[in-house]
Amino acid sequence: MGVNEEDLTKEETIKSSKESKKAAKMEPSKVGAEDSNATEDKNENTPELSEFEKKEIECKEWHEKFIRLYSEFDNFRKRTAKEKIDITKTASENVLKDLLPVLDDFERAITNNENVEDPSALKEGFGLIHNKLFKNLEAKGLERMDSNGETFDVDKHEALTNVPAPKDNLKGKVVDVIEKGYLLNDKVIRFAKVVVGQ
Repeated sequence: MGVNEEDLTKEETIKSSKESKKAAKMEPSKVGAEDSNATEDKNENTPELSEFEKKEIECKEWHEKFIRLYSEFDNFRKRTAKEKIDITKTASENVLKDLLPVLDDFERAITNNENVEDPSALKEGFGLIHNKLFKNLEAKGLERMDSNGETFDVDKHEALTNVPAPKDNLKGKVVDVIEKGYLLNDKVIRFAKVVVGQ
């Protein structure tokens, strides 16, 4: 009987794999010993850091952290400043959109008034446009001050002049309103110009 070459190669590979496994079992202890020797050599070669050098390294780390934090804050500050500018540029956009129909009404009224001869129709048209404008502004939080007969208040009124009070109960009170005042969400945006009784 002849020995097949394939069988021989199989037997050789099995033997070599068994030998390599035995070697692998033995080597880890050698490798571990070599690693421990290497770390010991490193420990012997690297000198112990002094207290000053440790503090210097720590100081550098804190400095790097500070620089990073400062740059992040600076970027945040620049970004918020840019956003604030963008907001103020477009803050009135919604109000203007609501006022555009009123502007359209005025333009139509001007065009139609060229052929209209009846003054009552003109008055009615302008009254309607005025009401539409005021309703739009009211929806945005605008409120008209009613100052007539009220006690003079420097937080709301601007006295243009003082006049003798027509009645005793009007002393120190608003007798006449020259220009109406307005509030926006309970904040005075225009003082009422008034005449005060003395």
